[in-house]
Amino acid sequence: MTDASIDGYAAALFEIARAEKVLGRVQDELFRFSRAVDSAPELRSALTDPAATADAKEALVVQLLEGRAHPVSVQLVNLVVGGGKARELTRIVDAFVLRATTAGEAAVAEVRVAEAMTEEQRTRLAAVLTKVKGRPVDVKVIVDPTVLGGAVTTIGDEVYDGTVRRRLETLRANLTAG
Repeated sequence: MTDASIDGYAAALFEIARAEKVLGRVQDELFRFSRAVDSAPELRSALTDPAATADAKEALVVQLLEGRAHPVSVQLVNLVVGGGKARELTRIVDAFVLRATTAGEAAVAEVRVAEAMTEEQRTRLAAVLTKVKGRPVDVKVIVDPTVLGGAVTTIGDEVYDGTVRRRLETLRANLTAG
């Protein structure tokens, strides 16, 4: 799929979510769903299986998201999946998120943690990152069991590794160097 096609889908998702006045919520839900698909090979296979009908794939999306996500989010995922673009879901959603955050002039921070963050923790982290970056930061949390403690935060091409593993590696390097 070309970048122009990805941008076209992202623009369509953006305009629909903005027109429905649910841009922030839909942005968050699509981001989390695309990451869930990336981390679940069986789900990714089910959504990209050429032998499965578009109706079957859309029914799966409804089963997974209905009651857990805004109806617009469900419709937008089905727009992508039903259009046969499930393989490009993450790229489309990333372009959509970039478009949405650019419209709001906020940076996006992808934060990988071992366990879900509370809303209070997420708000505090957003405030700290906003201060560091000098502009609003939209925090997108991804629960990643490979993170053994702490968090890995990515904003654009900057990576802040505050994991226990990284701290131990730094400590080990300091001990062996001295």
